[in-house]
Amino acid sequence: MAKKRSDDDLDMTTSFADMNVDGFRWYNPKAKKQSDMKKVKMKVTRKEYWAMVRGAFAAIAPFILISVVVFSLVFLLAYFWIK
Repeated sequence: MAKKRSDDDLDMTTSFADMNVDGFRWYNPKAKKQSDMKKVKMKVTRKEYWAMVRGAFAAIAPFILISVVVFSLVFLLAYFWIK
């Protein structure tokens, strides 16, 4: 059975885009330009920073490896086809 939604489940405070756009009825030119995310200052230690860098490389590594393998296969096929 599906769970019934209550008003408490609906999040009305989270915004994903700034809706204060020139031309809309509710446009307010004096509104704050800073979002809530800009207010948060995160202190990242050196160890955490390098852990994030290693994680980024680990996420990108399979795509780079696949690209190198495909390029090598195409190069070898072209080499043997021309030969």
